[in-house]
Amino acid sequence: MAKDAKVESKNETFIADEPETLVGPASVSNVDGKGNWRTRIAAQTRKLSRSTQFVIAAALILGLTMFFVGKLVSTRIESAAVQSAAEAGAHYMEAFLEPYVQEMGRDNSLSAESIQSLDRLMESRSLNQHIVSIKIWRADGTVLYSTNKAITNRKFPTDEISEALKGNVVTDLEELDQDENVFERKLNLPLYEIYAPLRDFDSRKVIAVGEFYERADSLKREINRVRQQVWIVVGTATLAMLTLLFFIVRRGDKIIQQQQVALRVRLKEQTRLRIGIAALQRKMATATQEFSRVNELTLRRIGADLHDGPAQLLTLILIRLDDLVENCSAVDQESLETIRGAATDALREVRDLSRGLALPEINDLSLVEELQLVAQRHEQRTGTRVTLTLGSLPEAAPLPLKLCLYRFVQEALNNAYRHANGEGQVIQAQYVDDVLDISVRDSGPGMAADAMLLEKSGRTRLGLAGLRYRIEALGGLFSIDSSTSGTSVNAQFKL
Repeated sequence: MAKDAKVESKNETFIADEPETLVGPASVSNVDGKGNWRTRIAAQTRKLSRSTQFVIAAALILGLTMFFVGKLVSTRIESAAVQSAAEAGAHYMEAFLEPYVQEMGRDNSLSAESIQSLDRLMESRSLNQHIVSIKIWRADGTVLYSTNKAITNRKFPTDEISEALKGNVVTDLEELDQDENVFERKLNLPLYEIYAPLRDFDSRKVIAVGEFYERADSLKREINRVRQQVWIVVGTATLAMLTLLFFIVRRGDKIIQQQQVALRVRLKEQTRLRIGIAALQRKMATATQEFSRVNELTLRRIGADLHDGPAQLLTLILIRLDDLVENCSAVDQESLETIRGAATDALREVRDLSRGLALPEINDLSLVEELQLVAQRHEQRTGTRVTLTLGSLPEAAPLPLKLCLYRFVQEALNNAYRHANGEGQVIQAQYVDDVLDISVRDSGPGMAADAMLLEKSGRTRLGLAGLRYRIEALGGLFSIDSSTSGTSVNAQFKL
């Protein structure tokens, strides 16, 4: 009888299944086949809904868990039932066998009278309906008595005998495949064997081991019935949990699907709005550039009209005044000189306005050349000094940006000349990390806080507001820094 299959009354043994190696080293083709198989399974799984995927995974995990739980419970129930039946049978047989082995406490053997008494005992109908065979063992593994007389006085392995000699009841419900069980196997009946310690009446010392084989028909039926009930309970609980989890996950999956649909609708709406906003931005940029171009054309036309209209008329007035001076008296000459001076001043201002409104041809100039040109013109017109501090600037720039920068620097220098007498005029420009920074500074007394408010009227406010609108129309940033040490007008563009 196998040692790992016995159940002890005092020292319980838990049966653990050792892991088996199911798959040996696989060839490359097998690995590729498994990889393709797993890929196909994964692809099919991704097509299923989340609730179905969850139920499949939960069924595998929960099913395996409940299988092992059911297996463990049924095994423990079977062991407990067999052990309980064995202990009851052991106490029953001890009452029959112990009187016949008391003599073994003296000479460690059985007399012929005791053997005959045991034979008559086995012929009892009330006993042999349940007990089909009996053996009495000596401590060294020798069979002193057996229903099968062929094995009497033979020695066999003593694994179960050793445990029984310790006072434990040992039982087994497995197949009887040892040499000592030839007779029992021929009976072709479901049996379980029980090893019971037989004690001396006086000292209670174990002096022999009684082994008997009891029919296991009713016990097996009861074990199978209990096992079936255990699996029904486990299966029902597993199915109930899977069903409950399925409905919970399915409800959550529906909520997620509804949210996904709503999110997709919102995403499409946002995409449509973003496309519309981008189109509007492109239209605004195009309109701004077109407005800048039309504005420059308008300014050039106004400058040309001033040059060709009022300037020519004032020139004609001055010529006619020169003719009148030769034929007038001294008193009239004084009045004519006054008129001549006013006309000369008006002509100069008209020409200055005409030159300021009409820009030079800057389309073919680089940003550096453009800034040098506007500084040079300002110096010629005002007789002041302008310092250029220019970093590395891009060679090419769109025409609207060039026009905007020319007007920005021109107006800022005019303000510096008008309010700071042209002191410390500096044009600073640099291009770093795709950002163009341009500032025009002076070292005048600075501007009052209310002077920088663009909402108020006046030429200064209109000039600053025009600068801000020009810069921001092209997506730039406009700012003014003013203190008692000077004023700085700044523009920044992201190219």
